[in-house]
Amino acid sequence: MTERERLRKTIRDLHGVESTHLRSVRVHETFQGQTVWDSVVEVFALKGHPRAGLAYAWSHAMDDGGRRYIAVLGVHPITSNAVRVSIAAEHGRR
Repeated sequence: MTERERLRKTIRDLHGVESTHLRSVRVHETFQGQTVWDSVVEVFALKGHPRAGLAYAWSHAMDDGGRRYIAVLGVHPITSNAVRVSIAAEHGRR
């Protein structure tokens, strides 16, 4: 299974809808001048979700060698800033 297929599966599993990949966006987040995250977020169009038209999805390596897959809905008022909030929260747990 490719990374995009895994992300589509994550969207389906978490949010119950199918999706179509739209684009890839590089996100570089810093905190106090230090890079805390620099990776690509995949943007998907959702099919039939009652409140959201987009989802933002990505994965990252875990300390145990596995991968964690995240999918955030683009629901108003949450937009692409939801990605930044999620990244900051994840970084704070580490």
